[in-house]
Amino acid sequence: MNITLKQLSVFVATARLNRITQAAHELCLTQSAASQSLKELENILGYQVFNRIGRKLLLNDAGRAILTKAINMLELQQQLQQPITTELTGELKVAASVTIGSYVMPQLLAEFVKLHPKIEPKLFISNSADVITRLSAGQAHIGLIEAPETHNSLQISPWCMDELAIFCASDHPLAAQQTINIKTMSNQRWILREQGSGTRSVFIAATQQQGIIIKNSMDLSRQEAIKQAVKANLGLGVLSLLSIEQELSLGLFKKLITPLNLHRQFSIVQSEYYQQNTLISTFKTFLHQHIPHQNPIIFTH
Repeated sequence: MNITLKQLSVFVATARLNRITQAAHELCLTQSAASQSLKELENILGYQVFNRIGRKLLLNDAGRAILTKAINMLELQQQLQQPITTELTGELKVAASVTIGSYVMPQLLAEFVKLHPKIEPKLFISNSADVITRLSAGQAHIGLIEAPETHNSLQISPWCMDELAIFCASDHPLAAQQTINIKTMSNQRWILREQGSGTRSVFIAATQQQGIIIKNSMDLSRQEAIKQAVKANLGLGVLSLLSIEQELSLGLFKKLITPLNLHRQFSIVQSEYYQQNTLISTFKTFLHQHIPHQNPIIFTH
């Protein structure tokens, strides 16, 4: 018997999702049909490609050894079905954390589509932890995050630098000051991003380095909600300069100078499933050629 594309599709989807039920749902198959395809594949190969742990199917060494080949075969099949053209075509799924997704990626995607008009961009915006989860599950082709993250199966590489700002409302008691010291910072109420946010993790790490204990905070998952809370004088805010540039220029917020190191690195996240994809590699090169800041970091391809 020959290996079929259906069997390879079930194998690759299960490798990404770790569950045959989710793979079946993604491929619009019944669970029994997906399970049968996977069983047939293992029978043809003569060895198992997954370790069965409860309801999870975890890729074993044998499965890992053939995964890239299976992905390449499926991509070749997709290319054969597309019209013959030298232009880049297809869907581009980008997962980005909130600051990047809101203030950087829309413009970059627009410029990329101008260069490659047959691309269909999709943008998913969530916090850095959720971006990692989406990439791990193969639900996006490429990710961009703000938090310092590591992952055992994802490639996370530097892209560019960003700066966080501590700010207050224009009529806040601290607005007339140019600086805020450590003691004053410890006594403030803070309006912070939620757990899992890159903005939050960088700020907390910076305060801990200075021995500052944040005693009072309100945690919000939306940047606009943080801005409105700061405008209402509920506390001091911490967001990327990218997200408050307009309010600073209009005089609605006042940026406060602090002893904290609030620079952070934006990173590109990739999974092994799409590293050989021409569209994704072209987009990654485009990102490196269109750094959105004036302070690019040194990186290697």
